[in-house]
Amino acid sequence: MFFRKVWAFFKRDMTEAFSYKTSFFFEGIGMFANIFTFFFVAKVVGNASPLLQAYGSYFPFVLIGIAFAGFQSIALNSFASAVQKEQGAGTLEAILITPTRLGTVIFSGALWDLGFATLKVLAYLLIGGLFLGVDLSHINVVAALVILVLMVMSLAGLGLFSAGFALVLKRGDPVNYFFNGISRFLSGVYFPVSILPLWVQKFSLFIPLTYSLEAVRMALLEGKNIFALQQEIACLLLFSVLFLPSGLLFFGWAVKRSKKTGSLGFY
Repeated sequence: MFFRKVWAFFKRDMTEAFSYKTSFFFEGIGMFANIFTFFFVAKVVGNASPLLQAYGSYFPFVLIGIAFAGFQSIALNSFASAVQKEQGAGTLEAILITPTRLGTVIFSGALWDLGFATLKVLAYLLIGGLFLGVDLSHINVVAALVILVLMVMSLAGLGLFSAGFALVLKRGDPVNYFFNGISRFLSGVYFPVSILPLWVQKFSLFIPLTYSLEAVRMALLEGKNIFALQQEIACLLLFSVLFLPSGLLFFGWAVKRSKKTGSLGFY
């Protein structure tokens, strides 16, 4: 029964997404523009910095950065988006009258977004590897998949906080603003964290994307296995253990508060 519900939500969201073909087209244009912008920026930067030696050059470094930062953005938004979609359609309260739990609605509603985000990451890597000279011949697929799963787990807790704020605040989600804005500066998306002042680097230690990017770059570009990535894996597991339970608690509180104030179905 549970999987039938999950499939129903996934199928609905997939059908809706494919019905907006123009949106797919312009999203593809945006992705190509993003890739080629940094491809030519990389030509200006060159290979002068010793900080980039482990990655070959600047372009492979930044390509993985923008691909997985985009994944983080979609993953964080997906939970709040699932809530707001049902609120906007006026179906959230109707769904909650049924035996379907709100948690099922949120996680099922996020599945298509997470799947699409994964496809976008693959598209970035394929374009870079096949056409723009990014060397992915050393890729460790198992390690990369493990990091991706742990990244989703660590972001899921934050996504639940985001969904909770969507219920309580309606607009102005602080989790989303911070992790989709400041984290791109602090976590090594566009440049190595090590070039930041030491006191600024300390803030990057509290952001899951920092460890995700470092680990996935080593897995994709250097072929490092999961044993070589033990430190990053341990940190992502710690974030998951911290954020998932606390995110669930906060989201549960937000639902109860919204029911009490009568604002659950409003966006």
